[in-house]
Amino acid sequence: MKKINFLCIITSLIMILLSFGVHSMTKTEKKHIKVGFIFVGDEITPYTDNFIKARNHVQEVYGNQIECVTKYNVTEDQIEEPLKELVDEKCDYIIAASYGYGPVVKKMAKKHPEIQFCVPTGDNANQKPVLSNYHNCLGTIYQGRYVCGVIAGLKLKEMIDTEVITPEQAKVGYVAAFPYAEVISGYTSFYLGVQSVVPEATMLVKYTDTWSNYSLEKQVATELIDKGCLIISQHSDTVGPAIACENAKGKVPVYHVGFNQSMTDIAPTRSLVSCSVDYFYYFEQSVYALLHDKKIEDCIDGKVCGQDAMAGLEKGWVRILDINHAILPKNTNQVVDETISNLVDGKTDVFSGHFTGVNPNDENDRIDLSTPFIENKNSSSPTFCYVLDDVITVVQ
Repeated sequence: MKKINFLCIITSLIMILLSFGVHSMTKTEKKHIKVGFIFVGDEITPYTDNFIKARNHVQEVYGNQIECVTKYNVTEDQIEEPLKELVDEKCDYIIAASYGYGPVVKKMAKKHPEIQFCVPTGDNANQKPVLSNYHNCLGTIYQGRYVCGVIAGLKLKEMIDTEVITPEQAKVGYVAAFPYAEVISGYTSFYLGVQSVVPEATMLVKYTDTWSNYSLEKQVATELIDKGCLIISQHSDTVGPAIACENAKGKVPVYHVGFNQSMTDIAPTRSLVSCSVDYFYYFEQSVYALLHDKKIEDCIDGKVCGQDAMAGLEKGWVRILDINHAILPKNTNQVVDETISNLVDGKTDVFSGHFTGVNPNDENDRIDLSTPFIENKNSSSPTFCYVLDDVITVVQ
């Protein structure tokens, strides 16, 4: 009889525990959050379209557990009002996707500790005051830039080997938005990828002083082509540079390397490859954290530094898009696979070699890459900010 009573007690306890577990699971499944998005452009610009795809991804993953509210075409100096509107709409999580949004968003985060805020590409989450509800994230895009540079180098080498150009004519151009570390790091890693294949290569850089201006970006690309650049890449938001390359009328074809989206539909005979940061994973994992009452960084499958998170090719946060094999050497895939493997395994130090450089904002701040510079060591936002002597020239 005692044995029967004991079994009954144990069974009752198990049922209570199971009931509690089911109740907890049901509670989690029913949790609903509102996520606000602020974009600097819309689906027309590759930069914003990349974020829109990530937003659509989380909507598909979580269905009716999340509600998304989006503000489009918000310039960096107009962020405050749309941000207040999302706060007033009771958003639980606000993602403001442009670097320049950072200072205003962080001030808002301090006023509203009940709301989580994230500025992808931002660099101030770990700056004082550090707020538990304010975050940054970015893929280690220098890896993608370097791989694209290697691919561009393969094309240049083919042009040299077939005597279309001489080694001294191996010049690439770069349409750059602003002289920020993120941009400088990007065009330097691209150049170093090119130079690893064609040691004679040099690069011209021209700034547009805007993230998104189709006609200006196209114009700058055309100016670089007129200066003898045979491959144009970009850190700017529109397809203007790709159009400029596709329409170039010189005796020697000019090729393009894109950013944020494939450009093969825009420039089918000139687009070599593109790379992008994929925000699918961070968006999905950060929303998962909030749906399960967890800290965002505890749920990120990547490298975490305080309130900042990053990952690269190894986690799919950085992607190489649409290698155009129709116009590239046959060994391209093999070289790309080896390059990616070496980057992921840490066998390649991108920012290294017999190069010196200067910080354009401080002529006394110089660097010697005989000691490799480790990018993204403590932050997702790039920090390499030196223009390499002799091989990279910024033109006015």
